[in-house]
Amino acid sequence: MRKRDHNVLTNAASLLVCGLLAGVVVAAAAFPAVAMSGLAAKAGAQTFGALPTELTVARAPQISYLLASDGKTPLATMYDENRRDVKLADISPYMQKAIIAAEDHEFYKHNGVDINGVARAFVNNQNEGAGRQGASTLTMQYVRLAIAYSATHPADVVAATEDTSARKLREMRLALQVDEEFSKDEILTRYLNLASFGNGAYGIFAASQVYFGKPPSKLKIEEAALLAGMVKAPTTNDPTTKAGYPLALERRDYVIDNMVEIKAITQQEADAAKAVELKVKDKRTPNGCVSANVNSWGFFCDYFYRWWMDQETFGSTTYDRERRLKSGGYTVVTSIDVQAQRAADTAVRKAKSENSKEAAMVAVVEPGTGRVRALAVNRQFKLDDPKNPKNRIASDPAKSRKGIRGNYPATVNPLLTGGDGITGYQAGSTFKMFTLVAALEKGIPLSYPINAPKQFKSEYIIDSSSDAACPGTHFYCPTNSSDSMAGVHNMWSAFGRSVNTYFVPLQQQVGAENVVKVAKRLGINFRAQEDLDLERGAHQWGAFTLGVSQTTPLDLANAYATLAADGKFCEPIPVQEIRDPEGNKLDIANPRCEKRFSTEVARAAVDAARCPVGDRSSSSKCTGATAGNVRKDVGAPVAGKSGTTDSEKTAALVAMTKQYSVAGIMADPDWPQTNVKMKHAEKDGINPPVWETLRDAMKGKPRIQFEPPGQKISEGDQRSIPDVKCQSVETAQSRLKGAGFEPVVSSTKVASTCPAGTAAGTSPDGRTIKGGLVTIQVSSGGAAPPGNTPSGNPNQPGGPNRPGTGRPGG
Repeated sequence: MRKRDHNVLTNAASLLVCGLLAGVVVAAAAFPAVAMSGLAAKAGAQTFGALPTELTVARAPQISYLLASDGKTPLATMYDENRRDVKLADISPYMQKAIIAAEDHEFYKHNGVDINGVARAFVNNQNEGAGRQGASTLTMQYVRLAIAYSATHPADVVAATEDTSARKLREMRLALQVDEEFSKDEILTRYLNLASFGNGAYGIFAASQVYFGKPPSKLKIEEAALLAGMVKAPTTNDPTTKAGYPLALERRDYVIDNMVEIKAITQQEADAAKAVELKVKDKRTPNGCVSANVNSWGFFCDYFYRWWMDQETFGSTTYDRERRLKSGGYTVVTSIDVQAQRAADTAVRKAKSENSKEAAMVAVVEPGTGRVRALAVNRQFKLDDPKNPKNRIASDPAKSRKGIRGNYPATVNPLLTGGDGITGYQAGSTFKMFTLVAALEKGIPLSYPINAPKQFKSEYIIDSSSDAACPGTHFYCPTNSSDSMAGVHNMWSAFGRSVNTYFVPLQQQVGAENVVKVAKRLGINFRAQEDLDLERGAHQWGAFTLGVSQTTPLDLANAYATLAADGKFCEPIPVQEIRDPEGNKLDIANPRCEKRFSTEVARAAVDAARCPVGDRSSSSKCTGATAGNVRKDVGAPVAGKSGTTDSEKTAALVAMTKQYSVAGIMADPDWPQTNVKMKHAEKDGINPPVWETLRDAMKGKPRIQFEPPGQKISEGDQRSIPDVKCQSVETAQSRLKGAGFEPVVSSTKVASTCPAGTAAGTSPDGRTIKGGLVTIQVSSGGAAPPGNTPSGNPNQPGGPNRPGTGRPGG
């Protein structure tokens, strides 16, 4: 707004009179006998002229609002002082008139200091029997508040509010300067935005919300008068207390009468306003994540808070960053997707109650942006009251014996995202994805065959006393969850059926250290010291591909999201827009992405990941599915992987479309060595929360097909397999080796027209990858049944499409 025009002579006269009055005021305070002497007036004028004339005004603390991704659904509010600056046009005219009627009738007439008022106050206050009378104008009150909020030291705050003549003199001097610099409307707006109205409400916006649940533009006469009457003594005139209610009512009526006096309203309007019964809501604005709009959204809110505290953009120290958040007046549109979040909340609580020691945890990430769309766990986001604890005794026997309570049903621990001692949970065979990606990057195609035995003797060295060691050795010897998994597999079938004895040798071939690096490039963070130690010797981390490292649902969801986004990694981020009080967008909210994997590698990995969840591309060769219902129940192209650990202490599932990557883990956060078996497909297992979240998040969303990988990365360098039918096994082996294949002799004989003991054929029998495995089928003699050909191993690529019979191992 434009500054008001000031009469230079008037301002000069005001300065002179204020200086003379200042001398009188100072003298009256120190030497009453000489208060009216010319010496006192002269000294006062000199002192007044030496006072500061520039008021430094810092922005008062402002409340920050957190909204859902739709930009309108409230998530939480954060503040040190509940205040939100508003423009004068957004404040009811009644409120503007009410505060003038209550505090400064001459506001629009004086030049910041009411000379007549100062004189009257001085004369009145010299009479011993008279009550104290003030002469502070609204402008002087604004100056006092501005000084307090701009103070950088507690002593300055005290000096700004202490009842001394020096303080009043400074206020008068600065009020004249403020009145010259700003228009009356600007001063009024600034005052109304700074003033305290009690009950944690600072400024008119917060006051109208706390007491009447409405914006200040909607305040009626009686409401405005009540608020205007509170600023002088908000605690005494608190209408929400029994003692303060009648005082607030009396003060309200006083303000209404003054509104008539200054001709702001008519007597008729005043009478009607006084007749209105005083009703206040006393609805304090919630503060912080524990007071999130929906309690279960507190886990997402807490993730946002932790993210903010890590951003150097908001300050060099954590103290600075927290002050910015709670005082900066930001409007934060977070990334939380209301539809996805509600779906996740419903799903995890349907699987497990809040009182269950098992935590069903689900995280949802958007591929291509890294925006975290939902975080849900079957817990209450709150601190257990130590004076009246409700949490159950810890499931960990060592803690239970000491009577220590666990973190259920209530906790504020970052169960889904890690930190503050939460290092994560084993995610089992979901980690096989990292071995698959490492192999693809080495040029090994999806069709690469490995003869997976029932037990694989690896080159990895472990403790010989371990159950995973080959008897009498120190070599790591993994097995599968089912003997039926043995046989020749490619990446499609091995991933679909989760064959441990395929992925451990594949990891051994590409190097475990390279698999670990892939996991980290996909966003897996190692938080546990044991994992950090193993990472340093990653070449010998044989069980890594089976998911023995700890991770979180968020890390896992984002890792798979990177592949769904054609290899573009995006840092997980809980925001999509941040605006400062002036409405400026901050770049800190932009996605932080980079291309970490080739498009072909990512698409090939996703193609294999379609097998475990019952989906497939036109080129894939899936056999078996550990979570085969997902494709049908979600009703969209999907990819993913399930995983479990030894003794089923955890269970995991990832399922994703092009729009959402959903990762779920079920575990006992209080006791990793739980004796409870975590479930998968059962209604109280981890699978339903994952696919139900994905299904409901996808409602109304387009069905986007995954792009299939190219021929080369799928099939590799294909070569024709020599015909060795009816030749000796030795000859067959020689011919296959000579053609560049790795021959394997089947231990099971098949009926054929060839002589017993000779080669009945091969599997596969047409073409396969150069250097690939080719199984020689041995004839048992005798003619094969009419119209029938050797069936081969049903687990081999191209064999009958039999579903998996067991959960994924590792």
